[in-house]
Parts: sequence; structure tokens; C-alpha cells
Amino acid sequence: MREKPRDSRRERLNKIIARAGVASRRRADELIQQGLVTVNGHVERELGAKAIWGVDSIEIQGRPLPSPPKKLYVMLNKPFGYMSTLHDPEGRPIVLDLIKGVKTRVYPVGRLDFDSHGLLILTNDGDLAFRLAHLRFHIPRIYKVIVEGMVTDTSVKNMEQGVILEDGPTHPARATVLHRTAQRTVLRITMFEGRSREIRRIFEALGHRTLKLTRIGYGGLVLGGVKEGQYRPLTDEEVQSLRRSVRLH
Repeated sequence: MREKPRDSRRERLNKIIARAGVASRRRADELIQQGLVTVNGHVERELGAKAIWGVDSIEIQGRPLPSPPKKLYVMLNKPFGYMSTLHDPEGRPIVLDLIKGVKTRVYPVGRLDFDSHGLLILTNDGDLAFRLAHLRFHIPRIYKVIVEGMVTDTSVKNMEQGVILEDGPTHPARATVLHRTAQRTVLRITMFEGRSREIRRIFEALGHRTLKLTRIGYGGLVLGGVKEGQYRPLTDEEVQSLRRSVRLH
């Protein structure tokens, strides 16, 4: 058996063939077993064999596999009332409805709740998306939060040390009060994990109702002047910075 070089970009052949739209994974396995798939000129019969799409020469029955789509990275300012999913069974609008004129299909990195606003990354770079969303990389997420009532310094310290929720204690956060009155408090909060509705649940545990939650930063990216409902492509520098933050080179 030929020794395969290690590379994090390597994927199973059946997955590559399916992603290229040539055949289902099951049919791809059949083609491999039948000796109809070659990688760099060698017939590949091993189920579970891997290759790098766009680097290795992959042919099926003598025909080259189509090239992979170009990687695309987009920053969206998500408005209230949009689901950060590819489909909603209740028929609510989804964030992809806002990405007009982009022919390449992109996917949200993590989620922003239906009733939350702000920075959402969309991409077709599966490796980067997976790592950005994975808790072990502790990617900082920065939010501007408006809550009902006056948040005390004691509550801020509790957030910074971790708050006990029904699914366990939260990871320590950074919290800064920007403005507060008896009626409401505005805070800047940096989180390093992304549990479902975590910030809202934290404030509920501390006795406050969240009025508005906007993500203004993510892994070094800043929402800046992107208007609500609008998007822009990430710069090469921004993409490389994100990749370095999750140890992708």
C-alpha cells in the first residue's frame, strides 16, 4: 500500500466526489471499489482513501473531477428576525436571503439568535468554519448588550468569574459597563464560548432582561461600518488573521 503524506486538507475520496456533485457518497464508494477512480494516475480501490481536492489529480472513468469552488469569506451585519441556518421549518427568513449576487454557496459560522443582531461570518471554507466554532480555540466574540435595570459591579464580577447555568458554569467573560441608569445598562462583553443564548441566560440568572444584543467583533474582526442587512467580503489580511488564530496555515 502506498504511504500517504499527512495533510490537514486531505478528505475522503467519496466526500470529495459527492461535494463535486458527480455522485452520492455511496455511489462514489462503488466507483472506487470498481477501480474507476484514479488519484494522480494510480487506481484507488481503498474505501476511506483520501486526497486533496484541487491539488491531487482525480479522475472518474477517465474524466477529471471538476475543480473546487473558490473559497469565499463574507462578513454580514445580521438584522433582527433572521435565522442563522440554511433552512427554517417554520418558514422564517434566513441569513442567506441577504447574500445577494453571490453565486458560491456559503454557510454561517456558528449562529446568532433570531432576536440578535450583528457580525456573522459566512464561508464555504469548511476547515476554517469548524475551527472558528470549536470551543477549544477560545475565539473571542465581542458584544454590545443593553439590559433592563442597573447591573451592579458585583454582577459584573460574577460574569468575569463565571455564572452557574442549568448546563454548567460559564467560561469567564470580560465585561465593561459603558453606561447605566436605574432603568437600563449598556455593556461591552467579550465571550470565549458560544452556548445557545448564553448571554441572555447569564443576565436572566443575574436578574436582568436583555433588551438588545449586538455582536460587534469576532476573532479580531470588527463590524465597523457594515450597515444592518448588508455584507462585505473579508480582506486577504482578515482571512489570514482568522486562519492563524485557529492554527491553519
